Amino acid sequence: MSAYLHAFGAHLPERVVTNEEMAARVGKTAEWIEGASGIRERRWAAPETSVVDLAAAAAEDCLQRGVVAARSLGMIIVASGSAPPGFPGPAAAVAARLGLEGTPALDVPMASAGSLFGLALAARMVEVYGDVLVIGAEKMSAVVEAAALDVNTAVLFGDGAGAALVSARPGRWEILDCVLHSDGQFREDLAFDWTSPLRMNGLSVILQASRKIPAAISEVLMRNGIAAGDVSAFLLHQANHNLLVRVAKALGVAPEHVYSNVARYGNTSSASMLIAASEWAAGNPAAGPIVFAAFGAGFHWGAVLARST
Repeated sequence: MSAYLHAFGAHLPERVVTNEEMAARVGKTAEWIEGASGIRERRWAAPETSVVDLAAAAAEDCLQRGVVAARSLGMIIVASGSAPPGFPGPAAAVAARLGLEGTPALDVPMASAGSLFGLALAARMVEVYGDVLVIGAEKMSAVVEAAALDVNTAVLFGDGAGAALVSARPGRWEILDCVLHSDGQFREDLAFDWTSPLRMNGLSVILQASRKIPAAISEVLMRNGIAAGDVSAFLLHQANHNLLVRVAKALGVAPEHVYSNVARYGNTSSASMLIAASEWAAGNPAAGPIVFAAFGAGFHWGAVLARST
């Protein structure tokens, strides 16, 4: 059975945290931050705002855009690497916020690659559950401020949530194929457990991501006989601008084919890919194949191929 993407949604907190504000806190200049990351500003949620709050807002936006009532959902999948520790995870609370009773709610506790894995799971689950809502929601400001600010990580992250409605019903884009990979030998290079500061081996992360994202994209394109130059948009996890440029170069495509909003929102981890998709879809994109791809802690990475119908 085929799976289709019907709509995307997003939610960003109102508070804008500029590079000037971050520079004053980490002892660098605003220009240094932008040069190192391509980020000019990011959104941070209020202290009382939770991952569930962000996820529910993005879910409602997506359902509204897809003209679907929450009660029609057969399953929800919530990806987050920054939800507070313990159980239950945020998925059950999001389901309750949407007024769902008895609808399965699955947590995907993955940073950065969570919403991609959620999309791939949803594409398989629609045969049984019908409409599946995938949400990526992150409050990375809480992670950043859980310890003394580290100049190498604090400037990168923002808060937000994105969502996608996947269904067996024919829709705007058909999901054609998915590739997923993991390699646990690098798990200590990007990790956070709420008991110590975020740990990131920046050299390892950028080296692995700049190799593995293009490889996964090439794998799914080659499997379906599609050239990278024929893809209308690459909707990637928005880690930093430099990585997006590297991916475009590795694929041999113009940088503008790799959608980028990282300058405005920073790295919102597992929310970023779906926030980018929501903005892209609202801009009347050209028809043709589209590729979703992400890389994150674990390491986990992969790509999802879809085409307009």
